[in-house]
Amino acid sequence: MEAIALLVNDHKIMRDLLGKLEKSTSKGAATRTKLLATIKANIEAHTTIEEEIFYPAFQEAGRKGDDDKMYFEALEEHRAAGELVLPDLLATDPSSAQFGGRAKVLKEMIEHHAGEEEKEMFPRARQLMDLAARKELGAKMEARRKELLGRNA
Repeated sequence: MEAIALLVNDHKIMRDLLGKLEKSTSKGAATRTKLLATIKANIEAHTTIEEEIFYPAFQEAGRKGDDDKMYFEALEEHRAAGELVLPDLLATDPSSAQFGGRAKVLKEMIEHHAGEEEKEMFPRARQLMDLAARKELGAKMEARRKELLGRNA
């Protein structure tokens, strides 16, 4: 699969999962716990394939200051979600009202990040890398994603 198509598909999966989590209620603590475990695994796999494979290729192909800016901003958004917001949510009682608020913050953060990538970084990546290069990256990313998720993801 072509790299950008793979990432956009991951974004769709995350939006769907986060939407379900946001709609869940404190009465569905078991559902929230299960959804959150799936979300955590998918976020970790997605950020890993971007940081290990896609972002370095984007940065290497980039030719101007705006490309570096996009690269470093994307890394910081990963750090904020993965090291701050997600751990707080994981440590929150899924039957609490606070859980719903934290789930919404994570959803908004992920949607913002995915939206920026889809509107700015991915179109630029299409300019910088030809289809063959993006397909090669996609194959590497797909293999790594399967390895990280431990199944045929």
